[in-house]
Amino acid sequence: MTGAAMTDLQPLPAAELARLDARFAARSVQVAGGASVSVRECGTGPALVCLHGIGSGAASWLDAALALEDEARLIAWDAPGYGASTPFVAAAPKAADYAERLAALLDALDIDRCVLVGHSLGALMAAAAARPGSALASRISKLLLISPAAGYGAPARAEAQARVRAERLGTLEQLGIAGMAAKRSARLVSDHASDTARQWVRWNMARLNEDGYRQAVELLCGGDLLADLPPAMPVRVACGALDVVTTPEACAEVAKQCGVPLETLPRAGHASYVEQPETVAALLRDVLAA
Repeated sequence: MTGAAMTDLQPLPAAELARLDARFAARSVQVAGGASVSVRECGTGPALVCLHGIGSGAASWLDAALALEDEARLIAWDAPGYGASTPFVAAAPKAADYAERLAALLDALDIDRCVLVGHSLGALMAAAAARPGSALASRISKLLLISPAAGYGAPARAEAQARVRAERLGTLEQLGIAGMAAKRSARLVSDHASDTARQWVRWNMARLNEDGYRQAVELLCGGDLLADLPPAMPVRVACGALDVVTTPEACAEVAKQCGVPLETLPRAGHASYVEQPETVAALLRDVLAA
């Protein structure tokens, strides 16, 4: 086992968890329809609403939120079926279902206008919310997609869709959530990641809920990001330069669909905002100021 892999298996230090609870604590928000959404937030100023990826959760935005606390109100949700957030009834929810739950959350938080940030699978949800004709589009001032997952819902990707579904669900059956976190989390960061960043990525993945993850796999397999692009507002697309999950080449196709250049984040892998929070905070700061 390599040194990096051994580090990945070390527990997250108690001091980090105490920092999370003190600075970016979770709370449940009741939304229309009787559902509950778990959110973490800190800071004051314009609203930044951040959507995590398939193997993560709201807590992953901790350091980016703290870097911006004097400039923005960063709100991160646990997607439906993640954390303490109510899952969907349907076994295979669509991106539009996540967007509808997001709209209910913004209503409950009295947020009329926000910058929406979608990372990885969260980009599929964000793009559905920001697409022309969406009920949420007028409330989103800008959209930022970071390492966006394109999904496998396009007809031309049917073969890949079946393969990805089988691989994802097969790994879950074989390893369970804890085993998945131990085996897969290291792939989300680059060789430049700190020990603490690696531990955070694994900690977040180890806290997935099985049912919520299964629903997210169905979104990944059934979603088609490009079909919802370009959005109805200004957009930027970024990717870790060392991302091996949603590669710079794949993200460049998303940026092309949006008519914007791809912005690469140096020395960062897929979980760039965990690995390089100051770099991503600078990008968010620039999006707010533009």
